[in-house]
Amino acid sequence: MVTLAERLPVYLDHHATTPCDARVVEAMVPHLAGTFGNAASRSHAYGWAADAAVEQARDRVAALIGCTPKEIVFTSGATEADNLALFGVAALAGERGRHLVSVATEHKAVLEPLEALRRRGFEVTLLPVPPDGVVRVADVEAALRPDTVLLTVMAANNEIGVLAPLGALGALCKARGVLFHTDAAQAAGHIPLDVEALGIDLLSLSAHKMYGPKGIGALYVRRRRPMVRLEPQMLGGGHERGRRAGTPPVHQIVGFGVAAEIARTEGAAEASRLRGLRDRLLAALRAGLPDLRVNGSLDARLPHNLNVSFPGVEGEALLMALRAFALSSGAACTSATLEPSHVLRALGVPSDLAHASLRFGLGRRNTEADVDAVAVATIAAVRRLRALRSGAPAPETSAPAAAS
Repeated sequence: MVTLAERLPVYLDHHATTPCDARVVEAMVPHLAGTFGNAASRSHAYGWAADAAVEQARDRVAALIGCTPKEIVFTSGATEADNLALFGVAALAGERGRHLVSVATEHKAVLEPLEALRRRGFEVTLLPVPPDGVVRVADVEAALRPDTVLLTVMAANNEIGVLAPLGALGALCKARGVLFHTDAAQAAGHIPLDVEALGIDLLSLSAHKMYGPKGIGALYVRRRRPMVRLEPQMLGGGHERGRRAGTPPVHQIVGFGVAAEIARTEGAAEASRLRGLRDRLLAALRAGLPDLRVNGSLDARLPHNLNVSFPGVEGEALLMALRAFALSSGAACTSATLEPSHVLRALGVPSDLAHASLRFGLGRRNTEADVDAVAVATIAAVRRLRALRSGAPAPETSAPAAAS
C-alpha cells in the first residue's frame, strides 16, 4: 500500500515554509491540553506555568539573535512584525522627520506598508539594486537625509536568497542617527545574526521559516543606545509590555522557542550541509543546461537557496512538468499572479527569463538523492519543453555526473 508520504512530492520549497521539527511538535503538545493556562493570568498556578513557558521561549528567541529577552515582542508572524516596526516608528517620528529608505527588492510585507505611509504624507525612497541583487552601501548613504527616520533592508531575500551587508548598513545608520530595521524572516536560524554586532535596532522574525509553527513571530525592539519608541498597532490588554495586545498563544510561542534553540545549536552544521547540496545541484544543472542563468549573487547568499532561469521555456509549464517536486517560481505570497517577479525585474532580468525561473529551497530533510533526482528531472523537462517549442524531437537525457 502506498502511503501519503510516498505520494507527496519531494519538498524543495523551504523559503515558503518549513515543516515543524518533531522536537518542536513534542514541546507544543502539552500546552494544548495540560498546561493550558493564560500566560497573562498571574493569580493562579495555571497562569504561572503558562507565563514561565512563554518567558523560557522568549529567552531562547533572544539568544538566537543576541539580544535581551525584554527586547523580544511576540507577534503573529514576520508580516505583523514588519508592520509594527514601520507604522510604529513612523507614528512617533514627529519632528525628527518623515523620510524612510528601503530597497526595490523588499518583501511585500515591507513594500505595502511603505506605500501606505507614502499615502499618509511620508516620503519613501526605494533604492535600485545592481544585477547581483546586493544593496550597495554607497547608494544607501547617498539616500539618507537629515530628516530620514528609518532604513529598512531585508537580511536575506525571500526569492533569490541574497544577503544584505547588515554590518555596514548598521554602522552607517548609527553614524547618521537613523533607525535600522531588517526583515530577517528568511535569514534567522540559517545564518548567524547578532543585533548588537550588526547595529540593528528592529528585526522581524518568523517561526515557520525555521522549522517552528505557523502563526507566530517576533519583533526585536532595541531598549538602549538608542531606546526605540514604537506606537502599538494592536490595542487591548497591554500585553508584551504594552507593545502588542492579545492573549499569548502559549503553544506556538513554546514551539518558536524550541525551534530557535535548535537553530542556535545546530544551524551552523546544517548550513554547511545545505551549501554542499546547493552547490551539487547547481553543478548538475550546469552540466546539463550550460545556458542557465543564476539570479543573484552566489557569494552573498543563503546556503540553501538557488534561483535559476532557464532560457527558452515558460516557468509554469516547467513547474507542471516537475510535479514530483514541490518547487515555486517565486515568493509563495505572490505565486498566484502571472506577473513576473518584482525582485527579478529589479535585478534587470528580462521578462522572458523572469517567467522562466525556478526557486529551489533546500531543507533539513533533503538528501543528495533528492538533489540528483530534481537535477535530472529539470534537465529533461527543459530539453523537452524547448523541443516542443521549436518543433524538434526531444533529445535523450542521461543523469549528469554528480558534483564531488
